[in-house]
Amino acid sequence: MPQDAAPGIRIGIGGWTYEPWRGTFYPEGLAQKRELEYASRKLTSIEINGTFYGSQKPESFARWREETPEGFVFALKGPRFATNRRVLAEAGESIERFVTGGLAELREKLGPINWQFAPTKKFDPDDFAAFLALLPKSVDGLALRHVVEVRHDSFRSPDFMALLREHEVALVVAGDSKYPQIADVTAPFVYARIMGTSEGEDLGYAPAALDAWAERARAWAAGGAPDDLETVTRHVAAPQGRDVYLYVISGHKVANPAAAMALIERLA
Repeated sequence: MPQDAAPGIRIGIGGWTYEPWRGTFYPEGLAQKRELEYASRKLTSIEINGTFYGSQKPESFARWREETPEGFVFALKGPRFATNRRVLAEAGESIERFVTGGLAELREKLGPINWQFAPTKKFDPDDFAAFLALLPKSVDGLALRHVVEVRHDSFRSPDFMALLREHEVALVVAGDSKYPQIADVTAPFVYARIMGTSEGEDLGYAPAALDAWAERARAWAAGGAPDDLETVTRHVAAPQGRDVYLYVISGHKVANPAAAMALIERLA
């Protein structure tokens, strides 16, 4: 989604290569090399997980851009080498290597970068402030959006929310998971990862649950906030609206594309 576009909602899944999706999400006989092409025409965004585990070639980012339609957006997971460390203030080299490693080849299809932390990582105000200061605002003239995924209760802190707002970094809303669900809006966009798909539901979620997540996405996009999700601090409305990125992740993974498509249908 172009940086200057009107606020919108993007719905997707994590990655596009998953064998059980062949014959359930992907048509029988579809060549694996065409799976991204297919997925990007059924969904409006995908969170790339492979960047968490290792570097990708600039040519790969360029190919992914070319294989997807106009308006499609990729989110990227930042490398674990930056977040899985005792002293976050020392992550600068890993962050720079990742940001300058070719992701700008996505151009207008580059969405937020998700920096995911281990469940054992606790909130250290000084160290997290140092980490946030290391996140670049742009690369090759392309504006960057950052989001952090924290998984420890110590982050239920007004001081943490103040830090995120200072740097305009979003906080992952972890929906329907074992991790803390904190729904404070701290950036000009919202980033949600919902993890509650189950085997007993054809669409991964019950219809009422899909309706609820669609309504939450609408509220965020309108600049407001859902009234049924817990926050640490008081919500500040954004009359101009906000971009929303929502990914159906984990849970009963085989059903995640169906849940994402059901949300897109509800938000059409």
